[in-house]
Amino acid sequence: MKISIIGAGAMGGAIVEGLIKGDYIKNEDICVADPSRQIRDKFADMGVTATPSNQLAAQGADIVCVVVKPWLVEQVLSGIRDVMDYDQQTLVVVAAGVKSENIKGWLEKDGKMIPTFLCIPNIAIAELQSMTFLVPSIATTQQHTETVKALFDSMGKTILTDEGHLAAGTTLASCGIAYAMRYIRAAAEGGVELGFKADDAKAIVMQTMKGAVELLEASGLHPEAAIDLVTTPGGVTIKGLNEMEHAGFTSAVIRGLKAGAK
Repeated sequence: MKISIIGAGAMGGAIVEGLIKGDYIKNEDICVADPSRQIRDKFADMGVTATPSNQLAAQGADIVCVVVKPWLVEQVLSGIRDVMDYDQQTLVVVAAGVKSENIKGWLEKDGKMIPTFLCIPNIAIAELQSMTFLVPSIATTQQHTETVKALFDSMGKTILTDEGHLAAGTTLASCGIAYAMRYIRAAAEGGVELGFKADDAKAIVMQTMKGAVELLEASGLHPEAAIDLVTTPGGVTIKGLNEMEHAGFTSAVIRGLKAGAK
């Protein structure tokens, strides 16, 4: 299977890195299109094909991923429309807020549409740890869905959803990775105030978060049930948790998520 990534910025580049690090697609079957010579050289040195031409990248690929800023999607799709094979290829659009009805208007030819998915990964896809949301959007079949989902499953975990939930998925996982990093920063700064060196504090917090995730995955416990395991009556854990709640911790997280989904 051959795949092309059009747009290798932060997210597109992370997808390419994930494909290279994984073993699902051979490097020689990956093509990257980007206007930046520096980006093209970077990925060419890793053994993938790199080109400045979106049209060249779109031709011959089984799956074409368009990973550009939302306001550039129409321009990019219009540029590759005439070279794409609607019977043989599949399109994946990675751009927050772009609607399937708009994509259909930009690409429809004589009443025919290329099978199209809307997709929102997060940047951890570069380390094969993405939480990806996938919407079978236009003219897709079960076989198309299985193929595209397997591709993204090879770089993390994938949830099939509908277009109405894509904004919520974006804020929960794509934006959410930034929220998690903000907690790491805050906790690390707290660690410095408690007397640890900055790098040590960051390492402590990251390992603690990793341990929390591994524990929840292994046990299947609800987070509150796991919290109960370490909160003794009158102990320091419950005191710390209550201070965070007095400052609006849970409310602030929920409000942030809801704001991001608007």
